[in-house]
Amino acid sequence: MGDARDEQEALQRLLSDVHAVLLDFDGPVTDLFKGISTKPIADEIKEAVHTIWGPLDKDVKRSTDSHGILQDIRNMFDRPSSTPRGREALEQAEAIVTDHESIAARSAKPAPGIVTLVNTLHEVGKRLVIVSNNAEGPVTWFLQSNGLQPQFEAVMGRDPKELRHMKPNPDCVNRAVKYLGLAPGECLLIGDQLTDLEASNEAGTRFLGYTPSRRRPAWMWRLGSRRRAAKMRRLGADWVVSSHEPVIRAAKALVKP
Repeated sequence: MGDARDEQEALQRLLSDVHAVLLDFDGPVTDLFKGISTKPIADEIKEAVHTIWGPLDKDVKRSTDSHGILQDIRNMFDRPSSTPRGREALEQAEAIVTDHESIAARSAKPAPGIVTLVNTLHEVGKRLVIVSNNAEGPVTWFLQSNGLQPQFEAVMGRDPKELRHMKPNPDCVNRAVKYLGLAPGECLLIGDQLTDLEASNEAGTRFLGYTPSRRRPAWMWRLGSRRRAAKMRRLGADWVVSSHEPVIRAAKALVKP
């Protein structure tokens, strides 16, 4: 998307146009599970749900992601069944994920540059809110433990009562916009996944893609990041960055002397 000067100017304009920045948590703020697969969590949920509901639907059996399986079992709950399905399985599955997120948050580290970015955005008067598919408790604990909570006005996390509200559903983004009392276009969402962009588009906020290269194998992460960045641009992202550094520079340029 142009050279460094074009990027700097575009990011400064983008930040100047908004009054609030909404940050996805797992990715832009921290790599919660450090790139490790959450398949074991999904398997734990399958066992728990099978014990309560019996045989699992095919899409639930195929699930290998801790968030994806929450949506899959919510869909299973809605389907007709010869035996009634209570909400106990949904509640237990959500609790399992929350427990693992809480454990992961204890050893998670801030993403490179995020502390400086948050402090700089706060300094230039941008209101900050977390919008996440993670549970609010682990997110809040992480912010407190890393000295970031005072800069954030709220955490809009996973709705434990309605798993269909996870992104790409715009629920948490809509809640953040409503809480702030702003128009959607006055808010910028920074996210690392296409589901973040989809939620942003539906809610009507601006969007900044964050697609860093991650752990081994490095070439595979770089390729995946480039492809995701290109798709974000095609789907309407205002800009895409591979690190927080250019956003930090743009925010610092807004600081009044």
